[in-house]
Amino acid sequence: MLAVIGIVCAIVIPDLLAERERARTRAAARYLVQQCYAARTRAIGRSTVVALRFEERQGEYRLQMFTDENRNGVRSADIAAGIDLPLGPSESLSMNFPNVRIAMIPQLGLGSDPVRAGAGNLLSFTPVGTATSASIFVAGRDGAQFAVRVLGTTGRTRLERFDRQRRTWVDQW
Repeated sequence: MLAVIGIVCAIVIPDLLAERERARTRAAARYLVQQCYAARTRAIGRSTVVALRFEERQGEYRLQMFTDENRNGVRSADIAAGIDLPLGPSESLSMNFPNVRIAMIPQLGLGSDPVRAGAGNLLSFTPVGTATSASIFVAGRDGAQFAVRVLGTTGRTRLERFDRQRRTWVDQW
């Protein structure tokens, strides 16, 4: 009887652990989508540009939300000068989602830049609801690859997962 239980556990536990990793990566990607929604909502509500900045530090990308204080858009120079102000602390995905990061999985051959946004890796949202067109890639330890896509004209955000078998992106909504 113990042998049967041991065999069943040996089969089931790895699958459960893999599903937990996939779920964590999916949750991190959805969190990033929510950050985009929050920035867009704040931009419309405050009638000013709000941007998410993606900054690489020590091999890990961090994101932080900024507001345009001088009505010329959120700019890297204005952030450095303390003109455009942060709306919260800088954070990495791995702070809330262990083993998940903004990254590309090299084995997939999709490129190496995980943040494809405007100048200075700024993803800006305007008071009229438009945005910088962008793709931000989220990778999990299990090899799951997600893409958060922001459509510039509408400011809408989509979540996609890379299907390794079909070698294509699949919509997650």
